Amino acid sequence: MDPGTFAGIGLALFAIFGSMIMDGGNPAALISPPAMLIVFGGTFGAAMASGLMKDATGAGGIIAKALKAKPDPPDETIAQMVDFAERARREGLLALEEVTKTVENPFLKKGIELAVDGTDPEELREILENDIGAFRNESKANAKFFENMGGFAPTLGIIGTVIGLVHVLQNLSDPGKLGPLIAGAFIATLWGVMSANIIWLPIANRLKRIAEIEVHHRELLIEGILSIQAGANPRIVQQRLLSHLSDKDRARIEAEAA
Repeated sequence: MDPGTFAGIGLALFAIFGSMIMDGGNPAALISPPAMLIVFGGTFGAAMASGLMKDATGAGGIIAKALKAKPDPPDETIAQMVDFAERARREGLLALEEVTKTVENPFLKKGIELAVDGTDPEELREILENDIGAFRNESKANAKFFENMGGFAPTLGIIGTVIGLVHVLQNLSDPGKLGPLIAGAFIATLWGVMSANIIWLPIANRLKRIAEIEVHHRELLIEGILSIQAGANPRIVQQRLLSHLSDKDRARIEAEAA
């Protein structure tokens, strides 16, 4: 699990509530069930109305995926592909049929199985690239749902504030209540802006980042699978895969190998 999201959200909340405490405020004053209901419930409802029901019902699982996702290290992927290439060169491509039983990555497993079955290289590439396209579209839809929530949350916060100010105007005859009522009215705006910029938009951006890394990882696997199918030398397979990495990652992997 990558700790970046948890650490980032925690740091942002610490900065907000910490500054409030330093100014002599009480963070408990921000806990307003009516305001939070308007912001969180209204935001989710508006986002649901903007998409499909399956987008909303799967939101919990998507959040868990965003928080728990751990990208596959490229060095491990390259080492695995080189190992497959060495085995294929030594024992033949059909020897990898036994290997697929222990492969956990479904994309890699599918690619190796197609290669072992003798699928035409161009057709194999097309099938796997179509899988990548479907994954990219799904990831884009998931991120879009939380982008919508990030866009709606501040507006719902303003609506909550307007509702609170209506309550204020209804109690103008009692000046003693005006201070707490006005303060309570603006809590909704605070939650709207805060939830958008600390929760929903960061989750959307993290989903995009995870998708980018996964797409690159799958493209790396395609090159490895096709090279193995073509009977390339394991050293060539390694160099082909390394060429897809950044200079920093390539230098690190080569240094570790040395």
